[in-house]
Amino acid sequence: MDVISSLSELLAEQKPSSYVEIPGVLGQTFGQATIAATLPMSKLFSIYEVDLEVQRAIIPRNLSKLIDYVNLYLEDRQPIYFPGIIFSARGAGHYDDEQQALRLQPIEKLYVVDGQHRLAAFQRIMETLQSQMARAKDRREYDKMEEITEKLRRLYAFPISTMTYLDINARQERQLFSDINKLPRKLGGNLAVLRDQRRFYHVAATELAAKAPAMQKLTVDMFSERGKSPEYLFSYHLLIEILIALFEGRMKSAARNNGYQYEDKDLQELVSLGGTYFNGLLNYLPEPTKGEAVWSENIQIALALFIHEEATKPGKFNRYALEHALKILPHVNWNGIYAGDEKDRLPRRTRIMKAYNFIKSFYQEQNAFLISDKEDVS
Repeated sequence: MDVISSLSELLAEQKPSSYVEIPGVLGQTFGQATIAATLPMSKLFSIYEVDLEVQRAIIPRNLSKLIDYVNLYLEDRQPIYFPGIIFSARGAGHYDDEQQALRLQPIEKLYVVDGQHRLAAFQRIMETLQSQMARAKDRREYDKMEEITEKLRRLYAFPISTMTYLDINARQERQLFSDINKLPRKLGGNLAVLRDQRRFYHVAATELAAKAPAMQKLTVDMFSERGKSPEYLFSYHLLIEILIALFEGRMKSAARNNGYQYEDKDLQELVSLGGTYFNGLLNYLPEPTKGEAVWSENIQIALALFIHEEATKPGKFNRYALEHALKILPHVNWNGIYAGDEKDRLPRRTRIMKAYNFIKSFYQEQNAFLISDKEDVS
């Protein structure tokens, strides 16, 4: 196999041309001229540009998660899926009606409207592989060079769906970016098919919602990623947050065990314990209805953080310690946690920690008086 050590060498294999061609049928989207195309990463690397007047700064945590996801494809050879990336040509290029292709001069670029983190993940991995290639070449590690070459080939050939607006300006790009990112997104059918590629707590939330009898009363909107329809009590995202708080004692952004690789027995154990926890909530708390303070998302996350602390006091997460701590719940004055307009005025994390400290203090002061081994609240 011929070893390729850089992106430029791979691109040099392509047919020489004075322009970059993007094949696609001309259409209309929201009254604007667009073309849709599927392009290999090798072509996208050379034609996209990021305008920081339109895009927000890269969020390292989001980038790290996407890099992990792409590595499922490179390291584990699993198929992966990405939503399409949206570009703006800003009037650059010429659309050839006969060839049905947009032709860009080498200096012309497409500006990213949506998909900056996805592209940055591929770019970062490409740079890492090229650095590894250079080191392997210096050390004459030929087997490693072949392995890296094969990864680079697959990375450059990876297909990405794109939508390009041909003639919108930067102001319209900012508005489009805002519209795309501020609304909850429904889970597409193809994402549902790839549910087994999601992270540990995402899969656990789906399993729990489908299998745990308690979740039939604690309704979860599994069709929206973050928001929820009015008829549901929990959003899918909230259920994930509760599970991370319950089993790690952390907020979702700091989760340690939310990876793609995990043992099925660990997943099933978590689903079983999660079912016990939510069944306990139904036994000890008021009827789950909207407007009931204890079923608000901030108090639910705070409660999960508190129960984690009690359930892990024996060392490992303990089912019996979990069940014992739940017995304090009927005695808590849930409406006494926030004073005045605090539940609306305080930042979200502050509201969660205020509720957590309220529950913890109450438990420390009252559990010896209010909980007995014979107590059985149904």
